[in-house]
Amino acid sequence: MQPDQIEPLFTRSDGSYLFARWGRPIAPVVFGVDDATLSVVKGALQAVTQLAGLDLAETDPELGVNFMVFFFRDWDELRQVPDLDRLIPDLAPVLDRLEDAEANQYRVFRFDEAGAIRAAFLFVRMDSEMSGIPAETVALSQVVQSIVLWSDTAFQDRSPLARTPGGTVVLHPEIGAVIRAAYDRVMPAMSRDPAHALRLSARIFPPA
Repeated sequence: MQPDQIEPLFTRSDGSYLFARWGRPIAPVVFGVDDATLSVVKGALQAVTQLAGLDLAETDPELGVNFMVFFFRDWDELRQVPDLDRLIPDLAPVLDRLEDAEANQYRVFRFDEAGAIRAAFLFVRMDSEMSGIPAETVALSQVVQSIVLWSDTAFQDRSPLARTPGGTVVLHPEIGAVIRAAYDRVMPAMSRDPAHALRLSARIFPPA
């Protein structure tokens, strides 16, 4: 991954560069799935956090849980979730917009004073498209897209996942390399400087 390949991953549609990674262990909770699917989501979390060198925790001392995943059939169901409007500002118009767009996923991040990710909220609507995708693929894709703050256009034209010759879906090696480099201890938890992509590239291909 060269700098000119990495920079678009964190360059937003308005042209600004913005990167952030988690600044604390992830304490997850998952709603709307059976035990088998819950195990799949936890497996994806374990795999991706291990790659990043990030810990999983039972609870967050400040928030209780800081990684909430909701699976549901219709956006309207979220209007019935108690206190969700306290977590997601302007929930009603957001849901209206998602319904109008017939969206099947939405992510919201919260950040600490240093700009690092402190919480994430994932919403996955199991429409016909999502329901036709194996649970392992859905879970891995959602976790990968939440382990750092990617650009809003990062995966419009390419998936962060790849398929092995045997048909297994795995994290794309290049994306895995970026995640691993992003969590290098010497790298900042947040950056708005496009030169950050140069530093990431240097850690993917260190000098001989």
